[in-house]
Amino acid sequence: MDYGLTNKVVIVTGAATGIGKAIAKAFHDEGAIVITNGRDEAKLKQALADIGERAHGIRADLTRAEDAQALFDFAVSFGPVEYLVNNIGIFESKSFFEFDDARWFEYFDSNIMTAVRMCRLALRQMLGRNAGSILFISSDAAVKAIPWMAPYSMTKAAQLGLARSLAEITKGTKVRVNTLMPGPTATESVRTYFGQIAEQKGVTLDEVVTNYFKKEEPSSLIQTLIDPASHGRAAIAVMTNPAINGSVLRCEGGIVRSSF
Repeated sequence: MDYGLTNKVVIVTGAATGIGKAIAKAFHDEGAIVITNGRDEAKLKQALADIGERAHGIRADLTRAEDAQALFDFAVSFGPVEYLVNNIGIFESKSFFEFDDARWFEYFDSNIMTAVRMCRLALRQMLGRNAGSILFISSDAAVKAIPWMAPYSMTKAAQLGLARSLAEITKGTKVRVNTLMPGPTATESVRTYFGQIAEQKGVTLDEVVTNYFKKEEPSSLIQTLIDPASHGRAAIAVMTNPAINGSVLRCEGGIVRSSF
């Protein structure tokens, strides 16, 4: 299927690793010009090489307004930004009582404000052109809160409200704002985490993953980690469909036990 992405400019924030990199790769393979950022220059350069020849990026920390502007200006030098994927996010496993005020604000800045800054820049121009699509990368934790990841769960839920609010601004236009809700995914960091547990226990990685789903995610219908490439294909499908606006596409393997 031709999604009409040839030479269209897409920003995927924080696409040096994980789900963001998979989404960037999917867009690139459909002919798009992919723009991203990273704070680690070496990782960014490697990611750009992995994604392909039409992938470009700059070192930028989107918790800084000036860096967000720099990334957007860099993207516009390739053409109008048709697609924006707000992918940046931080997470960790800790007791609620171990998160101090400063860490809560760091979560809010990384998981919410990086997207707010990019949307201020991109959405205004999209509305002016009457064309464009924005996607927030949330999580199943947005609706199935994780007690040992309270700041992550809270900010991922906030993304749903933010995305819907911005979608309301697009009413009557051809601009759209949606959310993708991934579940546990086989990213580099997740596989490393499970691999360390496997090494400590003297078991295989598959055994650790199987036990994790049995104990921690019993409601999952697929009972395994999701291939990041699946999120890339899902992102393209929702972002290029003119009938989808203000919606949440669940790609969480059936963990959330509801139809909506």
